[in-house]
Amino acid sequence: QVQLVESGGGKVQPGGSLRLSCAASGFTFHTYAMNWYRQAPGKERESVARITAAGGSTDYADSVKGRFTISRDNVKNMVYLQMNNLKPEDTAVYYCKVWALNYWGQGTQVTVSS
Repeated sequence: QVQLVESGGGKVQPGGSLRLSCAASGFTFHTYAMNWYRQAPGKERESVARITAAGGSTDYADSVKGRFTISRDNVKNMVYLQMNNLKPEDTAVYYCKVWALNYWGQGTQVTVSS
């Protein structure tokens, strides 16, 4: 069974940083591209970042480019999202997703507020 477990969310002041983690199991992790999505209150879920299976290429939403970095460890079956210079508009529940499959984690809450 596929399992994705996010962690690392919390409350941070504007300009602060957080690193989110996603632990994956139940599938051949190293053969799949991975995504981070987020959903803010009253908003549709949006893709934030994507990383290829081997980790050699990444893509970001314009709203987070230059501030967020996605990475992965195919030995530990982990994917990460480093978030720097956080803004109030980054407040959302962040989800880990297998790009080509309809599997989601439970999400982790990120709140950016002074």
